[in-house]
Amino acid sequence: MKTFVTGGAGFIGSHLVDYLIQQHHEVHVIDDLSSGKRSYLHPQATFHHLDIRSDQTGDLIREEKPNILFHLAAQADVTRSIEDPKFDADVNINGTIQLLKACNDAKVQKFIFSSTSAVYGNLQKTFITESDPATPFSYYGISKLSAESYIQLFHQLYQLPFIILRYGNVYGPRQTAKGEGGVIAVFMEKIRNEQPLMIHGDGEQSRDFVYVDDVVQANIAAMTSEQNGMVQISTGKRTSINQLVASLSSLHNKPLDTVHKAGRKGDIKHSCLANQKAYDLLNWKPNTEIAQGIQYTYSYYQPITENTDN
Repeated sequence: MKTFVTGGAGFIGSHLVDYLIQQHHEVHVIDDLSSGKRSYLHPQATFHHLDIRSDQTGDLIREEKPNILFHLAAQADVTRSIEDPKFDADVNINGTIQLLKACNDAKVQKFIFSSTSAVYGNLQKTFITESDPATPFSYYGISKLSAESYIQLFHQLYQLPFIILRYGNVYGPRQTAKGEGGVIAVFMEKIRNEQPLMIHGDGEQSRDFVYVDDVVQANIAAMTSEQNGMVQISTGKRTSINQLVASLSSLHNKPLDTVHKAGRKGDIKHSCLANQKAYDLLNWKPNTEIAQGIQYTYSYYQPITENTDN
């Protein structure tokens, strides 16, 4: 099967590409390397150094006619989206539209979109479900929600098959502390450089942390599913920043220093996603507990001399 992966040199995308090639798919990667890394590219993947907004990208898809397109490329830095919402919208909305048009022309069998829990904003609920209102609290969240709407409308107008995957906070090896990086990647870099861990606010803010390998399996489940729709990919469990620090302290061979700073604009206090629909629609559930995933990730980043970026 011929698969295209936008953002295939990035954190999640490169793990997905590795798995697809392991399963003997013909894999093409589209990435402009603005946040992805050449060192993450699988040597058996066909690499296209392109911006998803470009006409060349659309022409490539129409020419190659992939069976499946996984769309992971994005401007995923919440802080940058606050500073430059126009660029954020251009990449995440216009880039998605360019891909949708090309996929419709090429008769792609399924368009699989990586979205985010940021579309919900600051909902104060124990578990957020897919039926809850999406009220983004950042321009990044708005841009991803808008892209979702275009995907669903393309399905209504042209019957382009799709699955939208709204991720919790994804973490694991290869995640960078910049751009798409979450708090776990930031902490890992600080530990590697023997710097204190910066905690914004009181540290009681919590997230639904889902390990990257589980996210890859969710994409594979979406590829093989005959359903269309939107599902949340999560553990359904909250972990606070303070709990993360405690877990990392137990793995590290020396005490970890912490520094508390004021909370940040656009940050969400709590975010936890119910995942029953993913099981019902895709027969997917996470397999990696947070303690195990943190250990895997910590082992990847330590010691300092190993696993540095090329």
